[in-house]
Amino acid sequence: MQTRLLRVLAEGEFYRVGGQAPVRVDVRVIAATHQDLDARVRNGQFREDLFHRLNVIRIELPPLRARREDVPDLLGHYLRGAAQELGVDPKVLTAEATERLVAWNWPGNVRELVNLCRRLTVLAPGTEIHAADLPAEVRGASGVAAPIDWAAGLVQWAELRPADARPWLDEALPEFERALLRVALQKSRGHRQEAARLLGWGRNTLTRKLRELGLDEGGG
Repeated sequence: MQTRLLRVLAEGEFYRVGGQAPVRVDVRVIAATHQDLDARVRNGQFREDLFHRLNVIRIELPPLRARREDVPDLLGHYLRGAAQELGVDPKVLTAEATERLVAWNWPGNVRELVNLCRRLTVLAPGTEIHAADLPAEVRGASGVAAPIDWAAGLVQWAELRPADARPWLDEALPEFERALLRVALQKSRGHRQEAARLLGWGRNTLTRKLRELGLDEGGG
């Protein structure tokens, strides 16, 4: 499949199954993934030439749990959309319900939020959605998100590595640094001096790491 897609992107044509004449295409391709394609290219799981064909304009969208300030606006938007879809009056969230939803980690990202808005529109009684109307797991969320046990996840990752895998630190350390770099740059809104401070690095170290990890897209 990757080979066929690469041919279309590179040559602007394809052959129908059983066809003899090429079919010309003039398309723009928008691709989305939750996979780390940089890592998959390094591991031989994704074609590097196809990656570079697709990686023209790259937009990285953090998961919903990393942009909690967007949650209230998204909830309002999709609650109105669900009400219109179902032909009912839109419901509104109380302050407590909104607080619980902002604190929730949203493992299913925006799709989970959309489905929850539909569910609440159907099941919540009255015109207001209270904390008691939320799913049990969300009701338990406090104003402070539970810390993510990344160390336990790292242990699980190491335990599952095959015996013939690349040296663990060669594979894990660049991904660890790349992830922290991305978050630091997001929190600092791209200001490198502030990102370096968050990471505990000097400005020169941050610049070097950006280059080594393939994240240097310019900027100051």
